[in-house]
Amino acid sequence: MSETTALMTRPIPAPAVTLETKPFFDAAAEGRFLIKRCTACGKAHWYPRSMCPYCHSDATVWEESLGTATIYTYSVMWRSPTGPYAIGYVTLDEGPAMMTNFVDVAPDGLKIGMKVKVKFQPTEGGPPVPVFVPA
Repeated sequence: MSETTALMTRPIPAPAVTLETKPFFDAAAEGRFLIKRCTACGKAHWYPRSMCPYCHSDATVWEESLGTATIYTYSVMWRSPTGPYAIGYVTLDEGPAMMTNFVDVAPDGLKIGMKVKVKFQPTEGGPPVPVFVPA
């Protein structure tokens, strides 16, 4: 049976904004998606943090991401008071993987390997957070 209704946009609690993540959330409020890159080893990483998870250098810089990615895996949560929703992992075009929510798509419209792009969703009293929609 095909599910043709779009996934629900469920309320997302406000994230904790720290000194380390404030530049990310400030950019998100402007509709820009930032990731961190290590200038010592050259690798991009997600989630934003000051120490590189690969080489442990503190030589990291913010860079603007294209916000495009590929679905690595996902799961649809059918039993929810707000209706079905989907979460999963995407691989950003810059390399890092991140866990996210998928919105504006029917549950049967998601496919592993599908191209998606970032969209910012408001939260309950805080800055917007990245979610992904079909590209």
